[in-house]
Amino acid sequence: MLTTAFAAQAAPAAGSRTDVLRATLANGLRVVIVHNPLAPVVTTEINYLVGSNEAPPGFPGAAHALEHMMFRGSPGLSADQLASLTTAMGGAFDADTQQTVTQYFFTVPAEDLDAALHIEAIRMRGVLSTDALWGKERGAIEQEVAQDLSNPQYVFYTQLLAALFKGTPYAHDALGTRPSFNRTSGAMLRRFHDAWYAPNNAVLVIAGDVRPQAALAKVKALFSGIPAKKLPPRPAIHLQAVQPASLDLKTDLPYGLAVIAFRLPGSDSPDYAAAQVLADVLSNQRGELYGLVPAGKALFAGFSINALPGAGLGYAVAAFPKGAPAHDLLKDIHRILTATVRRGVSPDLVAAAKRREMAAAAFRRNSVSGLADAWSQALAVEGRHSPDDNVQAIERVTVADVNRVARRALDLNHAISAILTPQASGKPLSRKHFGGKESFTPQHVKPVTLPRWAKNALGRLTIPKSTVHPTVYTLANGIQLIVQPEAISNTVSVYGHIRNNPALEAPKGQEGVAGILDRLFSYGTTSLDRLAYHKALDDIGADASAGTDFSLQVLRDHLDRGLMLLADDELHPALPAAAFDIVRRQTAASVAGRLQSPDYLTRRALDAALFPKNDPALRQATPATVSALTLTAVKRYYHRVFRPDLTTIVVIGKITPRRAKAEIEKHFGGWRAAGPKPRTLLPRVPPNAPSVTAVPDRSRVQDEVTLAETLGLNRYNPDYYALQLGNRVLGGGFYASRLYRDLREKNGLVYYVSTAFQVSRRRAIYRVDYACDPPNVSRARAIIVRDLKAMRRTPVSPHELRQAEAQLLRELPLAEASTDAIAGGLLSR
Repeated sequence: MLTTAFAAQAAPAAGSRTDVLRATLANGLRVVIVHNPLAPVVTTEINYLVGSNEAPPGFPGAAHALEHMMFRGSPGLSADQLASLTTAMGGAFDADTQQTVTQYFFTVPAEDLDAALHIEAIRMRGVLSTDALWGKERGAIEQEVAQDLSNPQYVFYTQLLAALFKGTPYAHDALGTRPSFNRTSGAMLRRFHDAWYAPNNAVLVIAGDVRPQAALAKVKALFSGIPAKKLPPRPAIHLQAVQPASLDLKTDLPYGLAVIAFRLPGSDSPDYAAAQVLADVLSNQRGELYGLVPAGKALFAGFSINALPGAGLGYAVAAFPKGAPAHDLLKDIHRILTATVRRGVSPDLVAAAKRREMAAAAFRRNSVSGLADAWSQALAVEGRHSPDDNVQAIERVTVADVNRVARRALDLNHAISAILTPQASGKPLSRKHFGGKESFTPQHVKPVTLPRWAKNALGRLTIPKSTVHPTVYTLANGIQLIVQPEAISNTVSVYGHIRNNPALEAPKGQEGVAGILDRLFSYGTTSLDRLAYHKALDDIGADASAGTDFSLQVLRDHLDRGLMLLADDELHPALPAAAFDIVRRQTAASVAGRLQSPDYLTRRALDAALFPKNDPALRQATPATVSALTLTAVKRYYHRVFRPDLTTIVVIGKITPRRAKAEIEKHFGGWRAAGPKPRTLLPRVPPNAPSVTAVPDRSRVQDEVTLAETLGLNRYNPDYYALQLGNRVLGGGFYASRLYRDLREKNGLVYYVSTAFQVSRRRAIYRVDYACDPPNVSRARAIIVRDLKAMRRTPVSPHELRQAEAQLLRELPLAEASTDAIAGGLLSR
């Protein structure tokens, strides 16, 4: 009865929804429109029920390749027109190919819904997949393959799929391979589109601030004329018994991983809900698996599930420091899972898992794009009527159901075990030059003429209306409180930040103290030990974390209890001596591995090149500094850094400003600061000298490259916004931006290129990041340098400037399309 009552608070019952409009057009297109007035924003997500499973034999990446080509244009909409239009609408678009579905998303201002729907209707009708266009896009998709193959965790995942699903289409993921892409032709991809991209093989989800009937009328006008198709037969999934295997891989992570994986019920199984609850039980911080962490045997531990129609996979994972006995940890995981099957799961943890799943369902409404994705997952991937179906199935799960699934699924005689061992990188190497000198003549960027229906998107340069109107208080103890009421769900979220800087505040010789303190917050409070504290959170289905960044997500009816628990951990952490000894030892071992990891060495080399010697940003924890720390030093650091007069708290959700203020004062009002405020702003730095550094990484098949420099400005410089506009022209609009056009669209050298200004109150860095095959590093760099010099020497065109202005203005409402994003924006002001 308690779980049923909790579910009633969390989500409306299916059938009672008045915010959802459904329709099926005569051609078979299923349409779901979900009204959500969080922001003047809408997400469209078109789901084609085709993925890598339907790829022709020998061409496992065909669906993924077609996804790429859908951005190369369609009859009636060129790639340049598509890029200009999507950029002008804010640039929030993407696509995703899975085994059974291919999804295309747009998140745009609500007034641009018509343009987004026009794009999808045109793309459903056809694709411009010529051999010439595919020849250029193939380079980009092969760089995506190289990027993933440079990730040892991805390589492990592919081996896991092959072992668990041998002999089925699920034995490979949707990425594809270079050899198959080299054999693929543009005509082959057009045939794939012609066979599978049809209204009767698609689900269109629209979520956001829309008038459902008006949106449906637009859908009918644009999609009704697209004929249905006779679909090809789908491949059958005939599962074989899993043969036990042990995998041994290297990783460039600073820590290792011990994994035991199983085949679990698929998303269409009656036991799927019980499998989800089982995964939550095994991951609970009060469970035995996570208990490996406070016991000092693992850095973190948990259980994850990934379900597909017809089958799923789940795996227990625990991390260990470099040099630790990995096989002993694997035995511990084996022992815990064996005991779970033999004894059965804890009824209390089952109830906690169900409460958390119910709460998660309520929080889905707090993101426009997240809501569209939840409906797409339910309808297009899992074959359900709505996301509520899974919520109700979880509500019906019993302890007996979970134990039955555990006995059948956690079969250690048919499990895949793996150990991923960290390997050190070579030392960074300084170079005088970056490689061969190359010269590329830039092509003149011509304005793009948009279709008549699309001209409003680029032609409108108005400041969008914001729905964020917070109430701001300064409490007596100095806390700045920002309250933003939102009535879209029965939830309240609290986000806090304490201005701090360990590079300035950690005493000399105590580097690493902030990291140890951060890990100790999970060990409970002075009034509740670790298990009691996490049980109290489980009892109300809340998520909370303490530290210099702290947060709480809770159903509105449990806000008072949730805030009490959050404040207790933030203001009265237990900091137990036994836990400190374990955390210090684990942290010292972790730091030793991190200091040798390629990722850390790369960041370290970049910082050393950008900042002067002895700059505070160059301080680093070492095994020696961590091992020398005492619990007294950690407590002193806590009392020096954690102060209300440096704290901002944002409360957002179904709550009034008056009640929010009363609740925060009740639980945080007694917090007091002592002594003068510490310095938290790093000093200004001079311009950096040019340099080139290479960091070896034996696990990568692709080079990652960063070009960066310090700038003599700060966030308040009057040139800040002009630079942001220039950055959008250079790298902010996919094929509508210069770097994407030159590096990816025209030459196929990279899968991605990112550009960003990192500007604070005293420092600024500009950086360009890309990844490519090693022989192409110098060529790509030469193009980037050429385009940067062109930005300095030649004014951007009026078309490019207007496009960048439109993008930045459209990004304003898109930044308010979730409560997380709203809170992040308010905290950063």
